[in-house]
Amino acid sequence: MPKLNELRDNAGARPKFKRIGRGIGSGKGKTGGRGVKGQKARSGVSLNGFEGGQLPLYRRLPKRGFHNLFRKEYAVINLGTLDKAIEDGKLPAGETVDEAALEKAGLVRVGKKAGVRLLAKGEIKRAVTLSLAGASEAAIAAVQAAGGTITVRVQAAEEAPAA
Repeated sequence: MPKLNELRDNAGARPKFKRIGRGIGSGKGKTGGRGVKGQKARSGVSLNGFEGGQLPLYRRLPKRGFHNLFRKEYAVINLGTLDKAIEDGKLPAGETVDEAALEKAGLVRVGKKAGVRLLAKGEIKRAVTLSLAGASEAAIAAVQAAGGTITVRVQAAEEAPAA
């Protein structure tokens, strides 16, 4: 039985490291296995997507989609998460819960987003007073059904007018 300090790989399991650029006689000298001179023989060259002057595939394909510059991104929190946080003592039960309190409790990360939006996943069992940037209609109804109040700065998504 071999000792732990005597363990070795099987012979030939790892190929021997090739020292390149060490003279023509080594077989990997002069150009160091990079062929001849030119852009690809230099270091730090990235040619991904370059097709030798032919119009690249990413430019031949049609453009799709649209990026709305005015879209507002919200940090979201669900009713169930909010209820559990109050139950665990992370949020004060009697006070108004706003975005600063949610961020301090570690439940959301607002950062560059437009605020916090409450969604109706889960259920809330206690009356709470909330002041948030947005909320879904179902979430507003659930908070009010539990005896709480919610102040929303941005209205829930309005339906598009029929054309």
